[in-house]
Amino acid sequence: MKQLLSTREVAKVLGVNEKMVYSLITEKGLPATKVTGKWLFPAHLVEQWLENNTVNHPERAGGTVQPGGGVLVLAGSNDLLLDKAMGLFADLNPGHIAAFANLGSLGGLRAMREGLCHMAASHLMEGGPGHAAEPAASGSAPAGGGSGGKSGRDYNFGHARQELDEAPAVVNFCIREQGYLVAPGNPNAVRDAGDIVRKGLRVVNRPLGTGTRLLFDTELSRVGADPLRIPGYGTEVRRHLDAGIEVLAGRADAAPGIRAVAGLLGIGFVPVQRERFDLLVPRARYFDRGVQLFLGMLVDARFRALADGFEGYDLSRAGRVVFPGDAP
Repeated sequence: MKQLLSTREVAKVLGVNEKMVYSLITEKGLPATKVTGKWLFPAHLVEQWLENNTVNHPERAGGTVQPGGGVLVLAGSNDLLLDKAMGLFADLNPGHIAAFANLGSLGGLRAMREGLCHMAASHLMEGGPGHAAEPAASGSAPAGGGSGGKSGRDYNFGHARQELDEAPAVVNFCIREQGYLVAPGNPNAVRDAGDIVRKGLRVVNRPLGTGTRLLFDTELSRVGADPLRIPGYGTEVRRHLDAGIEVLAGRADAAPGIRAVAGLLGIGFVPVQRERFDLLVPRARYFDRGVQLFLGMLVDARFRALADGFEGYDLSRAGRVVFPGDAP
């Protein structure tokens, strides 16, 4: 039997309230059937309905991803667990090919706006420099120890409103710990951005448009630092792992990054906050076969086992649709 969706599930997919769903049935021909007095929606027919009602449909507009064909394109923020997930997706779905473009969170949203990907991976914190995030629980946890505090900040929705013409579906991939990568044992006793500035430590940075750079700039603004006076601030690497390697090799004293890299390389970590790392999906692409296979994989035990090899990941919300105000 084909998958059936409830009124509430369809409303979440479309980003509307349930009353609007009833209007779409009568006024726009949204496919539905009534069984035992309640409306049910065949998922494959809802998908077809979305495609038929999509303006600038990919098949009619050049340079955009296609709804079928077995190719799934993700773009956006770099993450170690996401890299592993791409490999697992290929293993579990031999008829599909998954590709990832490391463009940073903001780049992923813009690629999605142009129809160049099916999903965007993003962790863009709401606000920016001058709006400090809540620090880690202790504020001075030793590198390699402690855990990031709950930021209470929202992610992705505000930036999606600015960059996209239509609100996407937002599905959590993971919650992870952001902070500073430092040498083993934290020899410079780094506790926060202020220590990096006061002690004149050399850093390596992430590119503009990445969520990690946004957080670092916000923390520097919180302590009143001039970023251009920080040694190495203009030195950028595209991956979290590359930032960790610079610290491991001694070419940088500190770098903004995720706990997973510190655990993998055996270096120190100073927590700043937990963050929500999400997958954003255009409504018209939500029911694409590849998208559904990937999102379904997030609740599979085999995906969750991938996180066992890393530190700093929380998969308690993985695969769930999230809404504004859902703090990590």
